[in-house]
Amino acid sequence: MKRTFSNPIGFTPLPVTIISSLVYTALFVALLVTHLVVPSAPRSPTPISGVNLTEAWLDLQYISGGFHPYNSRRNDETRDWLLRRIERILAESTRGLMFDRSRYLHIAQFRASVAKQSPAVVFSDVTSNATFSSEGKKLSEPGVSVYFEGTNIIVYIRGSEDGDEDWWTTGQEPPEKGGVLVNAHYDSVSTGYGASDDGVGVVTILQLMKYFSSEGHKPKKGIVALFNNGEEDYLNGAQAFRKHPLSNFPKTFLNLEGAGAGGRAVMFRSTDTEVTKAYQKSKHPFASVLSGDAFKRGIIKSETDYRVFTERLGLRGLDVAFFEPRASYHTDRDDAKHTSIDSVWHMLSAAIPTLEALSSDSQSFDGKGSDSVWFDLFGQILAVFKLRILFALSITLLVVAPLTLIIIGSVLYKVDKLYIFGRKKQVQRGEGDESVLLHGWKGFFQCPLLVVLASAAVIGLAFLVVKLNPYIVYSSPYAVWSMMLSAWVFVAWFVSCAADFLRPSALTRLYSLLWLSFVGWIILLGVTVLEKREKIAGGYFLVFYFAAIFLATTIAFLESFSLPRKSEYAEEVSPSDDGRNPSRRSQSISSGQRLARSSEEQQRPDNTNEEQPAGEDEEATETTSLLRHDRQTTFAHYRHQNPDTNEAEAIDEGKERKVYLGEQAWSWSLLTWPWVLQFLLLGIIPIILTGEVALFLTSSVYQTLADGSSVMLPYFAIAIFTILLLIPVSPFIHRYTYHIPIFLLLVFVGTLIYNLVAFPFSANNRLKVYFDQRVDLDTGINTVSLTGIKDGSFLQDIAASLPSTAGQEIVCIDSTLRTGLQQCSWHGLPPKVVPSPPPGLGIPPQFGYADWLSFNVSRTTNTTRNEVHITLSGKNTRACKIEFDSPISDFDVKGAAPEERSEKVPKEGSKEIRLWSRTWEKPWLVRVRWGDEESSIPVGMKKQQRKRQGLNGRVVCLWSDANDPGDIPALDEAWKFVPVWVAISKAKDGLVEGSKSFLT
Repeated sequence: MKRTFSNPIGFTPLPVTIISSLVYTALFVALLVTHLVVPSAPRSPTPISGVNLTEAWLDLQYISGGFHPYNSRRNDETRDWLLRRIERILAESTRGLMFDRSRYLHIAQFRASVAKQSPAVVFSDVTSNATFSSEGKKLSEPGVSVYFEGTNIIVYIRGSEDGDEDWWTTGQEPPEKGGVLVNAHYDSVSTGYGASDDGVGVVTILQLMKYFSSEGHKPKKGIVALFNNGEEDYLNGAQAFRKHPLSNFPKTFLNLEGAGAGGRAVMFRSTDTEVTKAYQKSKHPFASVLSGDAFKRGIIKSETDYRVFTERLGLRGLDVAFFEPRASYHTDRDDAKHTSIDSVWHMLSAAIPTLEALSSDSQSFDGKGSDSVWFDLFGQILAVFKLRILFALSITLLVVAPLTLIIIGSVLYKVDKLYIFGRKKQVQRGEGDESVLLHGWKGFFQCPLLVVLASAAVIGLAFLVVKLNPYIVYSSPYAVWSMMLSAWVFVAWFVSCAADFLRPSALTRLYSLLWLSFVGWIILLGVTVLEKREKIAGGYFLVFYFAAIFLATTIAFLESFSLPRKSEYAEEVSPSDDGRNPSRRSQSISSGQRLARSSEEQQRPDNTNEEQPAGEDEEATETTSLLRHDRQTTFAHYRHQNPDTNEAEAIDEGKERKVYLGEQAWSWSLLTWPWVLQFLLLGIIPIILTGEVALFLTSSVYQTLADGSSVMLPYFAIAIFTILLLIPVSPFIHRYTYHIPIFLLLVFVGTLIYNLVAFPFSANNRLKVYFDQRVDLDTGINTVSLTGIKDGSFLQDIAASLPSTAGQEIVCIDSTLRTGLQQCSWHGLPPKVVPSPPPGLGIPPQFGYADWLSFNVSRTTNTTRNEVHITLSGKNTRACKIEFDSPISDFDVKGAAPEERSEKVPKEGSKEIRLWSRTWEKPWLVRVRWGDEESSIPVGMKKQQRKRQGLNGRVVCLWSDANDPGDIPALDEAWKFVPVWVAISKAKDGLVEGSKSFLT
């Protein structure tokens, strides 16, 4: 029929296939480009007055020139370099204005300073010490206590509205809060060079200092630039900042972090709506509230300094970080080579307007902020609004959407145009009522059938891949995406074509939209409950998704007003009083048979009449055989010869030509173009919002398998978002031509084979394993371990590739450090982190080990409580810890600032005290108490017996410096001999731990 191709936007196969395919392709490409391509940095080294990108890049190369964890000599060198670099920047940017070099040392010397109104003040903080604790993994388990001596560097840039007083020299509170804290940590992990984590953050703050101390850029409220040291070990640097006077000045903060290597810096956490709007001024915003919800609900276990600033200092602010590829995080790939100046510019260009906004409007940040919703659109616009607005929108949609559709349906019913759910229409004739079949139920089950089968296919594929090649997503997430997307489209198309062939219906699109509305309403109800009760904003895309479905469904309902009244249609096709029976033609048209007439039929005279078998006038039903003798059917042509019917008396030829193949005869008056508007409404906004969430979630989880997370999680997430991304095409897919689905079938076959047989890791996507070495300094037993994924023999094969494991038994057990992973151990190469006896003297290693750590444990004579004094020190280290077999109730470290007991030890007690010193080989004196509370006395033990309780444990010192080859031969061996698809990271704070046991 000519109508099939006559309208370029008609609801016919060619326009539907072309338009929908182009829209999907354009949106998918735009989403991928936004997600994967970092906006280019300006060619000019000085794109903004007061900023120099060349300097920033050179600074990053120095910072990432070696491993610089807190417990390394390189860390001290990095700190000294930072102080010199800060002085040089401020000296240049202030242009001879008063820069008080006497304030360069530490807070005790500030009291003697006489200079006032210095535009910038540098604090080299070597006096702030912090004692704090953390709860155990479970509330009923003992936690960990920490004593830390900070070496932070703090720069205060005075704001134009700040007072003239140097209030910190008097020990008083600031006269008025309102400053902005910007933070990055200058330490790295022991196995990573710290380019993205957190070198880019450090050089960004250096350029922020240069910018805000330059002429014409002075902030309204002062800015506190914090270069903290010790973040990687336990957020120690931020904890030490709490003890500094300047911690009382800021009201808001911007934390700059890194958990990947390059890419875009994402704003992944925010305290409230008001501070988030400051980030809105970024030129290329990249943000998702979904990550904030994941942190809020404890789904993401790792933490940043954001937690200290919000929970301990009560500040309001933002967390911005690089987040992929996670396979490079905390490895030797976190270097300048694997990041770019584009990434530096992306973070810096976002930080400048954010800080300007935060420092210029401090009054908006009084009190507690409101819960917010935020997300970017193609990295160009940041949408920010309050969660209560989203909740109000959700409630409105929950009420208005069904009411609107009910009202429209009622009006259609009243005007006799409600064909959906209509089986037949009664027509009054002289001899009685006549029933005219409408076939309004046809097409009702097509949408749920195709969605269920297509969705079952992708979920089944997820289980199949997890069963046969579970880690392929680690290196090939987009191959998994391609497999699932192509499978869903092909299965949905095939099912819809089969259903449309058997029971074609003009109502398929409307029924599909009604089904989507029904399911979407239920999902929206759940999202609304989470918004209200749990303050979860990550379901925002589902709210807009349902809004789009509702609008598309409304248009489809309104489209029904173009149909003839059912009574008029029934009059037109029902038998007339003169005995003529055009209703048979109606039954032929509306029973799902193809209307296209062959040339032989078109040439046949209207009065052709042949004898028909008995029963031919019966209406065809679902139980009627498809092979009934009066039908000639093929996939291309499905028609019914009924020469006894006068077609012109049933429906005129002009109307007949407007009826799509085999659909109900009354559909001739349906408009052919509204589908385009419905598809654009249903497709564009849901695809954009859902696609951005899908890509962000994929990037966040696909390489967390090496951390012990669920193998099923990334596949299940991809399967669910495949369904959400493609459901908008379900009301239209029955009009697709075969070309796109067949092509996607080939894509599916290729990607399925690849995903099932390809090796899951590569040189660009290395499997991360975690190294640690433990030395029992009492016995000389030296154990090296690698911790990694459980499934398969990957970890065992990696260990077996090391020459030192030859001939040894490699023992593998479940890891106690990282849930979901296993630990393989063997007798390792002796470490040389402490100078040992010269070789050739015949001295056993254990005698050399004994000098690494010295300690003494003495029990006090106090009879009212259990108490011991422990002194310990380690050679060539400034990090040790004390581990206890049973929890302690309190402790004190000599020289520590006074702290509340609740700060030092959690409610369930501590089984470990971590000790960090700013000086090397420092001796610690620790007083430990245990069993002070009545609740700690075991049942049946008399109170008098409490003093006889012992305390057993170990003293341990850590060595974390891997800059000099040969100091940790086992680590050098691992870096050299593991396969190219393996990356080495640290398992603990120390690469090497030496321990001795004690009994009391």
